[in-house]
Amino acid sequence: QPQLMHIGIDARELLGYTTGIGRYLGNLCHKWAASSRGKSHRFTLYTPEEPVAQKQFSQFLCRNSNQFNIQVVPGSKGSWWEQVTLPPIVNSAKPDVFFSPAYSAPLRVKCPIIVTIPDVSFIAHPEWSRWREGFRQRYLTSRAVSRANRILTISEFSKTEIVNWFNVQPERITVTPLAADARLTPAIPPADHEPLILFVGSIFTRRHLPWLLSAFARVLTRVPDAKLAVIGCNRTYPFEHLDQLSRSLGIDDRVCIDGWVDDEHLSKYYGRARVFAFLSEYEGFGLPPLEALAAGMSIVVLDTQVAREVYGEAAIYAAPGNLENIADSIIRGLNNPPLTADDVLDRYSWTHTADLTLDVIESAAHERT
Repeated sequence: QPQLMHIGIDARELLGYTTGIGRYLGNLCHKWAASSRGKSHRFTLYTPEEPVAQKQFSQFLCRNSNQFNIQVVPGSKGSWWEQVTLPPIVNSAKPDVFFSPAYSAPLRVKCPIIVTIPDVSFIAHPEWSRWREGFRQRYLTSRAVSRANRILTISEFSKTEIVNWFNVQPERITVTPLAADARLTPAIPPADHEPLILFVGSIFTRRHLPWLLSAFARVLTRVPDAKLAVIGCNRTYPFEHLDQLSRSLGIDDRVCIDGWVDDEHLSKYYGRARVFAFLSEYEGFGLPPLEALAAGMSIVVLDTQVAREVYGEAAIYAAPGNLENIADSIIRGLNNPPLTADDVLDRYSWTHTADLTLDVIESAAHERT
């Protein structure tokens, strides 16, 4: 029987519009709330503001209100809150371990720290972010790497990148992969999906939405009833004017570009689309295509090392920058049944990832004692 621990968590990513890291943390907490092993510990979720109707927290809070406690530490969501406002509050509570799920950690916290670094795009490709933001992230992540007792990441590719860029001993890093979210899996058979191509995710420069729009214009010459839906907040740098590009390509009547949507609307998109296109050249894992596989879609991704690791034989691979090849790949997905994905999906489980994560957290606490 594991010893009762008090685990502090930076829960900022569960506030507001939850994206990849918020989904990661939410699923971990959900599994810890549901497992007997998780119930043997107490979790304090630190946030700078009160959750709106606690919607993002409800899936695990409602199971056991004594197991999870939300502590609001007023402030902004930024680095000042993490590094200055939060540490004295955490230190007064004296948790056994503090878990930071998003690149950096409160360096002045006195207990052992576990930090998750999903990727190192900010150091491998500094041109994709503003100078000040890139510098801040590089500095805080490098300090977190030095301070943390253990480091988590989400793929073997990212582990290698962290070892190479930060000169970390591989033994300090544990890979805890992501998994598809069951709440997004629709009940509609794939054969009933319409000729809709879907992109979901924060829109970063590395995900090459201009390539997708330009390739889609080529798709329309052969599949005139096709449509494209782009779902996600535009966070590109330099900023990419996707609506303007869509109009200049003459495809704006076949393209829907939307911002963040909640899980209910997202699952409807997953239930309608036939092809999921994710043309990212750099990811720590790439969760949206895995969720699309679970929803019964064909996925088209760029041929990268991490894509091969995660999706294996279940993806249609396209050549970076080759618009004709990308268009051909999308049409192949529209016209053919999805590739068999069972072997890929069976490799990934939130239950397994939550257990692996708790292994690392417990071991850090035991090393302290």
